[in-house]
Amino acid sequence: MPKILRNLLFLTVFIPFHGNSQLGFSHELGVFVGGVAFQSDFGVRHDFETNKGNTGFAVGIVHYLNFAYRAECNCYSPDSYFNDHFKLRSELSFNSTKLEHFGEYAEKNTIYGQQLKAMKGEAKVTDIGMQLEYYPWSIRQFTAARNGAWAPFVGLGAHFSFFQNNTYSELGPLGTPATTFPDYLPDGYSSEGGNTFSVVSSIGTRYKLTELSDLFVELRWQYYFSDWVDGLRKNPDLYKENKANDWNLWFNFGYIYYLD
Repeated sequence: MPKILRNLLFLTVFIPFHGNSQLGFSHELGVFVGGVAFQSDFGVRHDFETNKGNTGFAVGIVHYLNFAYRAECNCYSPDSYFNDHFKLRSELSFNSTKLEHFGEYAEKNTIYGQQLKAMKGEAKVTDIGMQLEYYPWSIRQFTAARNGAWAPFVGLGAHFSFFQNNTYSELGPLGTPATTFPDYLPDGYSSEGGNTFSVVSSIGTRYKLTELSDLFVELRWQYYFSDWVDGLRKNPDLYKENKANDWNLWFNFGYIYYLD
């Protein structure tokens, strides 16, 4: 694990866990798995085959700072709207998606169609960051509720994303007119990887499994501040349809345990 990633993990997970325990906030720890639909320069925008084909998997660990409950006295925090309706979530996650061109242009029986069909890629992204989650129903009431209760939420936050990509052609090395679709010449492809910031927004719900554990499901949208996450980038000055950066949709299932 790169040194910067270890440092960010320490800052976003361990410091909130240890430092805020002195302030009396309680903590929750969880894991999740899910699927990712990656929206990028591979394929055709709004095409069903592209959306179905360019999908991958996601895994992650999460830490929640619960403001409604105080750890040192095993009691509720002073009553306030913020304490009873917000939680702070820290996360370390990974997603991977194999990418290829789908749609009418890749299906054409021409040299350009063959070039698109032969172009492949894989985006592997490690995320670390935080988001603030809002629960419209009372967190206190959900904590005290019987098993089977629901707690819907929405969230908004920011991540720092480390990405690796592997862009190649089954026709041979990229970079020549014989193997590479003209729109990506001379430098519209990359396998170098990099890092970028991203914004995340989610909607979901918790389900009370036991007194000290919940299940959760969420749909999340993530927008990267880079168009290189997938390894492809047409010149936006020439191709106006390529103004959008890469983004994806997550659908996650998770388990959360209340530590104190």
